[in-house]
Amino acid sequence: MRVALKSAVVSLRPLLAMASLVLAIGPACALSPRPLSQDDVAWLRRDGFDLDSATVARYRDLGRSRFLDQQLDDKAGDALPPPIAALINSYEVVNTPTEQRLANLRDEQEKIKAMPDGDDKTAAKKAQQEHANLLLQEAQQIAMLHAVYGPNQLKEQMVWFWLNHFSVYGAKGRVRWVAADYAQEAIRPHALGKFRDLVMATLQSPAMMEFLDNAQNAKGHVNENYARELMELHTLGVNSGYTQQDVQQLALILTGSGVAPLRDRPMLERHPRIAAQFVRNGLFEFNPMRHDYSDKVLLGQKINGSGFHEVEQAVDLITRQPACAQFISRKLAAYFVADDPPPALVAKMAHTFQRTDGDIADVLRTMLESKELSTSYGKKFKDPMQFVVSSVRVAYDGKPIVNAKPLINWLNQLGEPVFGRLTPDGWPLDASGWSSSGQMAKRFEIAGAIGTGNNRLLTPEGLPRNGGDFPMLTTRLYYDTFDPYLSAPTRDALAKATSQQEWNTFLLSSPDFNYR
Repeated sequence: MRVALKSAVVSLRPLLAMASLVLAIGPACALSPRPLSQDDVAWLRRDGFDLDSATVARYRDLGRSRFLDQQLDDKAGDALPPPIAALINSYEVVNTPTEQRLANLRDEQEKIKAMPDGDDKTAAKKAQQEHANLLLQEAQQIAMLHAVYGPNQLKEQMVWFWLNHFSVYGAKGRVRWVAADYAQEAIRPHALGKFRDLVMATLQSPAMMEFLDNAQNAKGHVNENYARELMELHTLGVNSGYTQQDVQQLALILTGSGVAPLRDRPMLERHPRIAAQFVRNGLFEFNPMRHDYSDKVLLGQKINGSGFHEVEQAVDLITRQPACAQFISRKLAAYFVADDPPPALVAKMAHTFQRTDGDIADVLRTMLESKELSTSYGKKFKDPMQFVVSSVRVAYDGKPIVNAKPLINWLNQLGEPVFGRLTPDGWPLDASGWSSSGQMAKRFEIAGAIGTGNNRLLTPEGLPRNGGDFPMLTTRLYYDTFDPYLSAPTRDALAKATSQQEWNTFLLSSPDFNYR
């Protein structure tokens, strides 16, 4: 009898939880706005990293047109909830200026180099590596926290898209020391701006210079690595018509561009004409003494040897090629719309790209207002970043977390860590890269960790984990946006849940949630 009674109580738990919720919000629901249409919900889920109450309320208040206008104009900025801003501001990578970080690294390396071989030297090297890993983890956590809590979700998706498009590998060289600056200072300010400006910002970033070796590119010691990837992966795409000679000529144009030295050195007083062409922008340096001043021919156009102006001319020339408009438009459509995007949509986006001189916001507007987008709802599989971020957004719905480490751990488990792609081509944009049986099993585990509260998102670092702190997904957000449009198989699965935690897990691991 006791066993039967216990079983009955367990089976009633989800019903009791939902009944309590209805009693708690029932009167308010009668006064609340009608649920969004299926088209509105689907559009919002594609526009950002899925839904939270604040986004839905803002959409209801503004309507789609004004909502999109404010996003593309970046009216909301990057303001984060005070607890999240405080968490980010507690990180060393935020508190220590980049140049000071690199100077400290240089001093440590010199000190270690001078040490005699032995245990102390080994321990010092290990400590330096652990410090580097900590800085990279902080950069990863900052990126994740912005994605979860950023008020402009379209911008947050674009920051992730560009971080992947202009990918750098955090573990190479000094990239760990500058990865946070790369995301927040090179990518974020230009995520919705002119593509040409974004290319220039990544070109001048220490992270890119270190990762693709242009810091070593100098007259007489030419390194073609960055020049090749700049055209193949960043702007024009493979088979777009450029040649190996174009790569060689672009590499010559880029000679002298690199990371500024950390120690003062005598200026070029003896060479005033050359000194006038010296360029310093943060940690980017164009050193005319390392530049090849010969005339070049790039993509059929002559570029006179003139120093840093050659770099600007080359970027202007490359980003205004029709191939660039086509390449970038197709990648954007592959991320937002379909693995194999409709050619007609890509052509419209490319036309906007060329007409507006690469205005990213205008290209996005063309895509987000297209009929092709509306016919693709529910068919685009979330990549690991989208899955993790959207799960946390829906589960905690604006509630501030105090520990971001689980976020990056989950991305690591799913094989898509921020700054973790070894090669410069970025993570896959299509479902085949993320939908294997092993991947889905891992997603179910992570959905369980979030749905049951068996994580440390709400536990400060160094303290024991609090038990029973699971999210309640059966909220007004769920009933207004997800519940009306769930598929029959998902409803059947949810009906079999024996607890709120299990119900949460089933929802987060369902096809309805993993596709958008």
